[in-house]
Amino acid sequence: MEPITIYSAGWCPDCRRVKNFLNDRGVEFREIDIDQDEESEELVLRVNNGRRKVPTLKVGERYFACSPFNAQKLAAELRIPLNS
Repeated sequence: MEPITIYSAGWCPDCRRVKNFLNDRGVEFREIDIDQDEESEELVLRVNNGRRKVPTLKVGERYFACSPFNAQKLAAELRIPLNS
């Protein structure tokens, strides 16, 4: 599987849902809190057309937002099982 980076924020319930979803399936990821990293916040704004959408995931060189959290969409994007 390609490396996964999650751009998140501590206050974000969808970020917690995505991380739990991935952890439940044993999928490794790196997390970056955009409230603590200005460059990452700028990247999230850029890849989401000026919108501060979290969580935003980077898979390989591809970016997509998962807000609101949608387990089916996330499983399809990552090509992993929906159910753990």
